[in-house]
Amino acid sequence: MGLKLSFYCVENACRSQMAEGFAKKLTEEEIKVSSGGSKPAEKVNKKSVEVMAEKGIDISYQTPTSFTPKGSEKIDYAITMGCSSNACPTPISNKIIEWNIDDPSGKSIEKFRETRDKIEKKVKDLINELDLS
Repeated sequence: MGLKLSFYCVENACRSQMAEGFAKKLTEEEIKVSSGGSKPAEKVNKKSVEVMAEKGIDISYQTPTSFTPKGSEKIDYAITMGCSSNACPTPISNKIIEWNIDDPSGKSIEKFRETRDKIEKKVKDLINELDLS
């Protein structure tokens, strides 16, 4: 199909990594999916890895990467997770979607599960809307 989706948050260690994991799993990698952050962490949040494993999705191998406008030039849909424009600059994209999902970092595992479930629903809705399944 050639369609490219990219998910963005500040650290690229939690929300955007979960969204990337769901999108890859649900589209069976028929589209190009990536994620990035304006201030990437050193590694993916352990609780994010744990709650995604509960859904049968392994994101332990993923690495937080920096958002770069040059790398985003060919993105069809850029999805931001709820960071301000100062913290999470808007990538160059044909379509920008803001999801406004709170960052669960530093919170309980239950909060991570709630966040994961919100992201899963939004990714499924997006895939259905774009007819990517």
